Amino acid sequence: MHTVGEGKVRVDAYEKVKGTAKFVGDINFRDQLYCSPVLASHPHALIEEIDLTGALEIEGVVTVLTSHDVPGDNYCPIIYKDYPFFAQDEVKFAGQIVALAVAETKEIAEKARNAVKVKYRPLAYSLTIEDSIKEDAPEIYSTDNIFKKYQIFKGDVDKAFESADIIIENEYRTGYQEHAYIETQGMIAEPGHDGSMTVYGSMQCPFYVLDGVASILGVSKNKVRIVQTITGGGFGGKEDVPSLLAGVASVAARKTGRPCKLILSRKEDIIMMSKRHPSLTKYRTAADKDGNITAIDVKYYLDGGAFATLSPVVLWRGAVHALGPYKCPNVRVHAYAVATNKVPCGAYRGFGSPQILFAHEAQMDQLAKKLGRDPFEIRKQNALEFNGETITGQRLNQSFGLRKVMDKALEHSRWEEKYPQWGFDKGEGDKRKGIGVSTIFYGVGLGAGGRYMARAGAFVQVHSDGSMSLAVGTTEMGQGMRTVLSQIASEEMGIPIEKIFMLETDTSRVPDSGPTVASRSTVLSGNAILDGCKKIKARMAVVAGELLNCKAEDVVFDKGVVHVKGISNISISLDELVHKCTYQKVHLAEQGWYEAPYTSFDEKDGQGWTYFTYAYACNVAEVTLDIKTGEYTVDNLTAVHDVGKAINPVLVEGQIEGGSMQGMGYGMVEDILHNPQGHIINPSFSTYIIPTSMDVPHIDAVIVEEEFPDGPFGAKGFGEQPLMGVAPAVASALRHAGNIHPTRLPMTPERVVELLKNHKEKSK
Repeated sequence: MHTVGEGKVRVDAYEKVKGTAKFVGDINFRDQLYCSPVLASHPHALIEEIDLTGALEIEGVVTVLTSHDVPGDNYCPIIYKDYPFFAQDEVKFAGQIVALAVAETKEIAEKARNAVKVKYRPLAYSLTIEDSIKEDAPEIYSTDNIFKKYQIFKGDVDKAFESADIIIENEYRTGYQEHAYIETQGMIAEPGHDGSMTVYGSMQCPFYVLDGVASILGVSKNKVRIVQTITGGGFGGKEDVPSLLAGVASVAARKTGRPCKLILSRKEDIIMMSKRHPSLTKYRTAADKDGNITAIDVKYYLDGGAFATLSPVVLWRGAVHALGPYKCPNVRVHAYAVATNKVPCGAYRGFGSPQILFAHEAQMDQLAKKLGRDPFEIRKQNALEFNGETITGQRLNQSFGLRKVMDKALEHSRWEEKYPQWGFDKGEGDKRKGIGVSTIFYGVGLGAGGRYMARAGAFVQVHSDGSMSLAVGTTEMGQGMRTVLSQIASEEMGIPIEKIFMLETDTSRVPDSGPTVASRSTVLSGNAILDGCKKIKARMAVVAGELLNCKAEDVVFDKGVVHVKGISNISISLDELVHKCTYQKVHLAEQGWYEAPYTSFDEKDGQGWTYFTYAYACNVAEVTLDIKTGEYTVDNLTAVHDVGKAINPVLVEGQIEGGSMQGMGYGMVEDILHNPQGHIINPSFSTYIIPTSMDVPHIDAVIVEEEFPDGPFGAKGFGEQPLMGVAPAVASALRHAGNIHPTRLPMTPERVVELLKNHKEKSK
């Protein structure tokens, strides 16, 4: 291969480094208006009156919109239609959109927003999972405040626990995580003279936005066009909620007949937009005296916030990953997405898995401790083997890199040397060194939980000068998709990557390709591009066969040259062939299409072929802990990842490094806090703490390639995986260094020192 496997420079690198890239905030239209949202100030209340008088009297204010101005359906179509674009009669969280001020300038719009007076009648509210599932809890969703529940059953759990030699039971909690993308959410809606609407914005899922805009305007989808602008990060946070902003901006554009721009401030973004779900996991593990897991019994709760958004599918992924990459004959998992009167939660890198991974890896550490065994050794003993069966009954019979990533992590981290030398009992003074491990797998794509969306389209065109254009329905948001997909096309066609250009993602160019989530872009869009390329090559090969005096099936496209199979000196240049095809009126444009392999899930017992393939990772973290203050640093991180095939190894390493830091932030410091009245009290980067460049440890990024037969050149999804196992590995290292058992994320120094104090008191 001449392009795949090479560390090509990102195709969008220079425009971003030089500052010439145009984000939605940089784009302006003639006669443009500005929007500013009025947000609910109560976690739960009836709206008795909205007084717009003061706002409308301000010079420069064009209008102020409420639910009464919506021409179509006021409920945003995500999974359920329970989330109103504008609060109608009731608000369910502090931060919900009540009204939208539209004015000639941003400053006037903000002034008008502050002049809108809303009279509320407060209602009872619930801010925790435990409060919401009580019988007498205020009604937020349905009658039980449960958005969705799943169950997974296998074997005889009760019998296994009765005969178990060892039972480990713990409760684990994780908090919110803010996406902290560099660019806040933003949209511009431009009305057409023909009743159409074009929306430009920062987003991950243009076809979701199209559905939302068509719904709120009450128009057919062929009247709506969505264009993704260059997007400054997403991590899942620009999957569901951009539809809300695009919807209300579109209503403003429709009513005023002018382009309307809505860009959130950082404070608004944190208050309004989705987060990683907080979780509560009640986990019981049974094992025999040799350390083999014989049963698990898990209750997994996610705090979904006031509206469902993506909670049902986030919950599903967490449930099917409840034991990670370990074997177990007896399984019982109950999973619940719970409604509370707080900001709705949605997609976040890992999508419901990091919460449950923290719990199952902590249980593995506790099992090792109970037996006096090495925690790495106990994981290897219980790890799934090739053709092994997951908790849903799926056989892992292809692209199985689990054992390889574990062996590489053991080797690269020098675990066998460090683990016996470090630990709570091995240090002097206040400092202790610890080393910890986590092992995970990750189902690639949406899986059976979203199988109806497991498809993607691409538009491929070879121009008469030998250059090439590509368009896909998935989005670039910083992960390097444009570069990777260009490399895939270059490899297949033999066209240099410098002559390939990816068009902006635009719903008018390609069919609905689903969301850019779940590490699916490389596999689905990559295969769609390959499909388009192969169709074009088949037509070109006929012409090439005539020129080279061979059969079409014997024509080889190779690095800008076309030659006869096995006879490289009988050839023509690719540019020459393209010119000849153009002269002969050969069609050199195609729509590529790809449907993911079959998946299944039976909601009665949770059994099924849940994902078409899995990616695997093993992380080893090394920490230095001050046992007096609870402060600690991560000194080294070994991150070993099976990616199928690294289309661009440099980008893979970048994903490992960036995702690892995001995972450290999740495990160590990041948390959104609410006061008793349901208001977020740290909506800024001065109070919501994230890691900086000064916190980056040495990261040994190790790539394992266990090729996936159905992936483009063997690649499989990877983007989310680097975050997922880091917090559990850091927690494992803290257990080793401090002889403590963290059960809550983030593991702040305050929480760590409390655990150390409790351990000291128990030791007396």
